[in-house]
Amino acid sequence: MLLVTFIEHLSDMMYRAKRLLSLFFVERKCKMIIREAVAGDLRNLLILYTHLKKDMDETIDSKVEDIWETMLENPNHHVIIGEENGEIVSSCILTIVPNLTHRHRPYGLIENVVTHGNCRGKGYGRAVLGYAKAVAMGEGCYKIMLMTGSKEKHVHRFYESAGYNPVDKTGYIMWL
Repeated sequence: MLLVTFIEHLSDMMYRAKRLLSLFFVERKCKMIIREAVAGDLRNLLILYTHLKKDMDETIDSKVEDIWETMLENPNHHVIIGEENGEIVSSCILTIVPNLTHRHRPYGLIENVVTHGNCRGKGYGRAVLGYAKAVAMGEGCYKIMLMTGSKEKHVHRFYESAGYNPVDKTGYIMWL
């Protein structure tokens, strides 16, 4: 019992160390603070999402607030944001999915990767993806997957330079 408690404590310490090291590296390189979102970030995150989808509705009503609360309360849902001078300039969402294969190790799904149009090319997107990777590693994930709807070659090069490859799997989508 004591050994199990010690191993759990050690695992937790390693997880926190990885996240702190990732954050330290990212902050030094980008002059950006990376953290997980809190309730007060909703308005600014919706504004940032207009750089992801031009027709993004920024209206905050009770439905949007309920969705936001559900997202923040879910321990497997990580809304990662990058701030510069108090403004949210980059973000992605990491969802940890429990799994029965690969020795019961979970995997991560990345969605809604976005960087403010005026801040692109500064490493901010790569930094939030790096933070997501540190979280996924801390959760014991064996892989992270993402899909992009972009057909732009520079977007594909960006994801490849961040460590993602387009060859190992084939992605399909069914719109509902």
